[in-house]
Parts: sequence; structure tokens; C-alpha cells
Amino acid sequence: MIDSRPIFFISGMLLATLAMVMAIPAIADGAVGNDDWQVFALSALLTLFVGGLLILTNRAPGGPLSVRQAFVLTAVTWTVIAAFGALPFAFSNLKLSYTDAFFEAMSGITTTGSTVITGLDQAPPGILLWRSLLQWLGGIGIIVVAVAILPMLQVGGMQIFRMESSDRSEKVMPRAAQIATGIAFVYLALSAACAGAYWLAGMSPFEAVNHAMTTIATGGYSTSDASIAVFSNAAVDWIATVFMILGALPFVLYLQVIQGKPLALFRDSQVRWFISIVVVAVALMCV
Repeated sequence: MIDSRPIFFISGMLLATLAMVMAIPAIADGAVGNDDWQVFALSALLTLFVGGLLILTNRAPGGPLSVRQAFVLTAVTWTVIAAFGALPFAFSNLKLSYTDAFFEAMSGITTTGSTVITGLDQAPPGILLWRSLLQWLGGIGIIVVAVAILPMLQVGGMQIFRMESSDRSEKVMPRAAQIATGIAFVYLALSAACAGAYWLAGMSPFEAVNHAMTTIATGGYSTSDASIAVFSNAAVDWIATVFMILGALPFVLYLQVIQGKPLALFRDSQVRWFISIVVVAVALMCV
């Protein structure tokens, strides 16, 4: 038997974080007078309540997580985040069943990109923003967020990072928290650059932010049923292509570039194979 208290405790911390993120679409809906702001507010309160209970009832002595605990935590976290992330979809005016809502949330948080929602062009801004936020959080890896907060809880986090990443990140920075912080910085910078590029290409600020979050996450959620085809803009297509490729590369390698190793990206076998496969696939489709 493994000690499950750290698993539930960290899950509670992540649920509390998710509840705070729900405030963003609540504000977006409230700003335009859409009643769904109440749905996000109540979902946030319920999520915060459950997260708080898990935190208060599972306080445990700190220490490194075992490999078994890390595996269980990874699986539990994805499931729990999707379960509570589905609440706004289930209770909104979309009239989705909880099964469809859970599918939408799981597709978002895992950056799968499949959707059961139609009529996105008429959907309220809160729902559109929530879909993008779920995908954006999933793109950075919600576990990376956990790694960032674990040192404050006196819990070792490198085991979780190994569950979530194939990179030999311990050779880049000595601490898991430093790796997570560096990745978060790169992720935010790429997201901001992508949003700015979309805005310059003709998107509205709201559309640019939403599409930037889902582009960098390589998930593909959009604010329209027609996705980026609705813009009929070659510049938008190129921006999406470039930033999806940038978002697909190992972020740890970006940290090496920042640390003064500009050739780190080109020397990595993952990157060389990935770029080669993309080039060959595009060439074949063009033919």
C-alpha cells in the first residue's frame, strides 16, 4: 500500500488553482452581461470547497514522492481536473450532458482537440475562454504546475516531472522547481508572441488570445466552428503553423538556448526527427 495523503493533498491544491482560473471566464461573461458568469462562480466555489477539503484532510509529512506515488498522482490529477473542469460546460446554457461535458474538458486538458460543441460562433465568451484556458493549462502540463508548488510544501517533485516528460531535465537545472519556472516563462513568452502575431494579422484581441492559447498548446480549439478557416487569411495560417511547431518542441531545450547554447535545439535527435517528419508529410500532401 502507498501513502495516498500526498496524492490527495496535491490534487486539492490543483483543484484550488483551477477554481481561481474559473474566475477569468466568469469575469468575461459578467462584462458582457451573460448569465453564465453565475455558472462559473458556483463551479469555482464547488471546486474550491472540494479542493479545500482535500487539503485540510490530507496534510502529511513532506518528503520525496516515490515512483508509484508519482504515477498514481499523474493519473488521478488528469481525471480530477477534467471532472471539475466539466462543471461549467454541464451547467451552462449549452445544455450538455455531464458525459459530453466531461469529454469536452478531458479533450481540452489533454490537448486532444476533439469537441462535442457546435455553434461556437454564437457561444458566450466565457465558454470560449474556458475551453482555451483548459487547453492552455493542459499544454504546459498541469503536473508542471504541481512541480512548481511542491517545494513550498516540502515535497520532492522531480519524480512527477519524469512521469510527464521524456527530457533529461535534471542536466539543465538542478531543481524541479527551477525547471518548472523556466518552462512556464518560455510558455508565457511564446503565448504572448503568438497572440501579438494573430492580432497583427487581423484577429480581434479576444480571438487572438484564445487562438494563441490553443495554438501553443497544439490542441486546436477555436472560437468558430470553421476554426481558423473562418478568417480566410494566409498570414493566420502561417502563424498557426509556425507556433504549433514551436509549441511542439521540448521546452527544456529552449532553456538551454536561453542559457547560451543556441545549437541545443538543432543537435537534439527528437527535434531533427520531428522536423524531418513534418517536412516529408507536408511534401507528400502537397504532391
